[in-house]
Amino acid sequence: QVQLVESGGGLVQPGGSLRLSCAASGFTLDYYAYGWFRQAPGKEREGVSCISNSDGNTYYADSVKGRFTISRDNAKNTVYLQMNSLKPEDTAVYYCAIDPDYRTVVAGMAHYWGKGTLVTVSS
Repeated sequence: QVQLVESGGGLVQPGGSLRLSCAASGFTLDYYAYGWFRQAPGKEREGVSCISNSDGNTYYADSVKGRFTISRDNAKNTVYLQMNSLKPEDTAVYYCAIDPDYRTVVAGMAHYWGKGTLVTVSS
């Protein structure tokens, strides 16, 4: 059974940092592209960052470029989102998602999704 579990969310002050983790089970991460998405209250879900499973191609939303970094540890079957210089507008529930096809992940149509972890940026 494929399962994705996000962790690492919480309350942080503006300018602070958090590292989100997404632990995967039931499959081998090596063969999947994955991404991080977020949904703020009253807003639609948006893509934050994605990384391919083949050529290392990455995508970052303009709003997070230079602040967020996506990475993976295949040995631990875990993907990460390092978030620095956090802003109040980064407040949202963050989800990880995976799919064998990178373009499908970028399009927000990944086959598997976690249940999310809440990030709140506030003073």
